[in-house]
This record gives sequence, structure tokens and C-alpha cells, in this order.
Amino acid sequence: MKSATELAAEQAAFWNGPGGKMWLASYERIERTVTPFGEPALAAAAAQPGERVLDIGCGTGGTTAMLARAVAPQGQVLAVDISETLVTAARAQNIANATFAVGDAATQPFEAASFDLVFSRFGVMFFGDPVAAFKNLRRALKPTGRLVFVCWRTPQENPWGLVPMRAAAPHLPPFERPGPEDPGQYSFGDRARVERILKEAGFGAPSLRPLDLPIRLGKDMAETLDSIGRFGPLARLFAEAVPAQIEKAKAAVAAALKPYETGDGVALPGACWLVSANQH
Repeated sequence: MKSATELAAEQAAFWNGPGGKMWLASYERIERTVTPFGEPALAAAAAQPGERVLDIGCGTGGTTAMLARAVAPQGQVLAVDISETLVTAARAQNIANATFAVGDAATQPFEAASFDLVFSRFGVMFFGDPVAAFKNLRRALKPTGRLVFVCWRTPQENPWGLVPMRAAAPHLPPFERPGPEDPGQYSFGDRARVERILKEAGFGAPSLRPLDLPIRLGKDMAETLDSIGRFGPLARLFAEAVPAQIEKAKAAVAAALKPYETGDGVALPGACWLVSANQH
């Protein structure tokens, strides 16, 4: 079993290497997927003018820009991501009242009791030690501060990711599935685990609200098959496969996704938690 330090190091290596590059290469497709889930999360966070906000797992700064507008002109946003690649892209936006930092939420030396809001759109599922990370984030919050984030539910509730993976896997090299306590896309899918982590970190009783929206994988099957090979679990497996394996895998994915193809593209259900908690 890997230690929290080893898990954190793996995440840093991935997001500062192939993960960051694949994210930028698939930026438009990813934003199309995550923005509809981020909007209700931002509404629930209700950042106010003059507030100080911490944006965790900020990526290329999409949510940072929206939070910065909400707290302007006097408020400030500190946006943190483990990926130097993505933070560099975020800094290029030149957001007037936002500062970006490369760091691990579990160890970043945030100023204590200085933030009104900690926010994250799909940035908390990759913590090597989630309890330590949330303890550090709670320490950064003012006594009246609040936490709001959105995360994926279980793979079974997210056919947009599960259906292609199940279809392709028999044709690709074997891969190591993450354990129930390991970081990963669906590591916060279990409600009880999320509640336990936040409780152990010292937060008050959290609210977990289901957030279900369709996810459009592509405008047609060709675009869908191209996009799944550029970012995500299948892209990582394709990188280790030979062309014949990839061809078979894509054919299997196309067959599995055929029932979800319409004139508006290929779309499948997506399922998230919208989580909120107070400092105490």
C-alpha cells in the first residue's frame, strides 16, 4: 500500500507531466464538460464583493476568473494548483485581483484564518492525504468561513466515463485500478467517505446535494473517439498500447456509444456531488 507522500508525489508528477499537457490539448472539450457543473457550484458558493477566496485545483483559471469578478473590486482570489503547466496558462489571463501559486493543498502555507471561502471545481479528488489537505484548508478559513466544492460521484453513476472504459478495456494493456482510498477522478463518489474526511478535518456537518447533468462527449462519433484518446483514463491507456489495440478499442467504444448518438452529438449522463460545509 502506497503512503500518502507517495500518492501525492505521483499526482504531482502526472499533472506536471502528461496530465497537464493533455489537459491543455483538450481544453475546449474539458471546459464544455465541467462548466455546466461548475456554474451551480459557483452559485452555491455565492462569493461576495470584498471577500477573500481560495480556489483549489484552479487548473487554467476558469473558475478563478469568475470568482475574481464576483469579489471585485476590493476582494482577492488566491488560486492554487499542483501543476506548473496549468498555472502558467492561468497566469496568462492577467486577472487583476487574482494571484496564482503552484502547490499542494495539504502542505501549502496559507495564512491562517484569512479566507471567507474555499472553492473547488473538480480539484479535491486528487489529494494524496485528503484529511491533511482539508485540515490545512480549514485552518486557512476565517471562523465564519465556508467550503464549497463539486466532485464526481461513483463510476456507475457516470456512464459517460464508464461505458467507453468498459468497452475499450478488453482490447488494451491491463491497468491498475485505484483503491477506495487512493486519489482519482471518482475517489469522492462515496457519500460516507466524503462525510468522514470532512468530519476528521474538523468541518461542521457537510451538505451533499446530487447534481446530475448530461455530458456531451462530441458533436459526432468521430469527434468523440478522437477526444477520448486525448485526455482521461483511456488516453493514458492508449499511450501504452500499440496501434492495433487502439483501433480495436475505438471500434468497441463506437459500438457501445451508438445508442447514445443523436443529431446533437454523443451524450451520456453525468453525476456529481455539490458539497458545502462551514468551518465549524
